[in-house]
Amino acid sequence: MLEGRYAPQALSLLRIVASLIFVLHGASKILGFPPTDMAGPPVGSLFWVGGMLELVGGLLLLVGLFSRPVAFVLSGEMAVAYWMVHAPQSTYPLVNGGDAAILYCFVFLYFVFRGPGALSVEGDKRPIEVSEAERL
Repeated sequence: MLEGRYAPQALSLLRIVASLIFVLHGASKILGFPPTDMAGPPVGSLFWVGGMLELVGGLLLLVGLFSRPVAFVLSGEMAVAYWMVHAPQSTYPLVNGGDAAILYCFVFLYFVFRGPGALSVEGDKRPIEVSEAERL
């Protein structure tokens, strides 16, 4: 059975894909690529700080370095982004465009407690438990 056998690798895949997409948000704000209407916020503004967190934090999470504290900060950033930017527009996440912020918030919060997975600079330091049936 595959139950749990590849969980560390699947966790790493989730971390890598979520981080890549998150880095694109930061790169768009800070570097202007890919171009969006949010590119080039004033240095020191809340959007600039958010973009730097997304770019630098996303890259750190991508490679799996300082994963837990970085994920904690990024989870908080997404909670703040939702309540400050999206929630005032509408009660419903689908209408206010905050559904991605909610998902990022909770995916990053999961990484805080679970760690980065096997494919990371930190690596999954816990031994993989293999059941007797899986050894055969």
